[in-house]
Amino acid sequence: MKILFIGGTGVISSSCSELTVEKGHQLFLLNRGESLRKPPKGAANIKADINDHEAVRTLLKKEIFDVVVNWIAFKPEDVKRDFELFHERTGQYIFISSASVYKKPLNLPVRETDPLENFYWNYSHNKILCEQFLADAFHKDNFPATIVRPSHTYDKTRITLYGRYTAVNRIIKKKKIIIHGDGTSLWTVTHSRDFAEGFIGLLGNPKAIGEAFHITSDEFHTWDEICLLYGSALGVEPDIIHIPSEVIAKYDKVWGENLIGDKAYTAIFDNSKIKNLNPEFSAKIPLTEGIKEVIDWHMSDKSRQIINETLDHTMDELVLKHQAIFL
Repeated sequence: MKILFIGGTGVISSSCSELTVEKGHQLFLLNRGESLRKPPKGAANIKADINDHEAVRTLLKKEIFDVVVNWIAFKPEDVKRDFELFHERTGQYIFISSASVYKKPLNLPVRETDPLENFYWNYSHNKILCEQFLADAFHKDNFPATIVRPSHTYDKTRITLYGRYTAVNRIIKKKKIIIHGDGTSLWTVTHSRDFAEGFIGLLGNPKAIGEAFHITSDEFHTWDEICLLYGSALGVEPDIIHIPSEVIAKYDKVWGENLIGDKAYTAIFDNSKIKNLNPEFSAKIPLTEGIKEVIDWHMSDKSRQIINETLDHTMDELVLKHQAIFL
């Protein structure tokens, strides 16, 4: 198949790009060429900013693709633009949404038919608006849209704790590690290579047209367990402190929206829909193995050990004020 990825070198999409080429498809990557992740050998690069409509039209000319996947569409205007660009030039358009779109608190296990609503986090709300536009385009204009909702997905470069390397550095230095709530909510974390194994079955599949799928691991852990797994990989026992999500939100708006709009709730997913479509799919990389890969990657190069000093200071302040009240 002739496939276009808009993006294609991100945390999730890089593994999908590699597997798409490995499966023998003709892959084109349209992006600005600024990612630290290199395109796979065999993929054709189209260097452009998708937001530069005229430049993209000129570069693509009259190209027709079997599949177009947009990995970097976040707002309704992004998918509206793609509709104008590709509604007569592709057999399938795949929009990468988010599993954070489901109404909270979640019905467990989460299924694709569960209601969509998220007014806590603008990121998720915009993803829902994108999905609504594509659903209308499918029903009214026969636009061949497929929606994919990844959950918390990572690769070797992405630390799954909030603050990323900042949190790891706090574990190493034996500083307090903030875990929201009481640390017992369950969370699903998926390796990007596992996600790719599920995703590849959607490409060019007529049964996927007009449908939505989430693709996640079947493994889940409490947030305390996730933190302790990082500590185990580092050889340091984390010094965990529990602080309510609502309190965190008062000190850091972005962190708070991310928690109250998503991570503060237990999230376990029913993957039967993607498995029925792609029977070969099952997530095989356990979090223990994935975390070791993440830690090894960061520790092998000091330039990767980036600390957000502002966030680190906010965490210190939050810990001190919380302890002053409750201790």
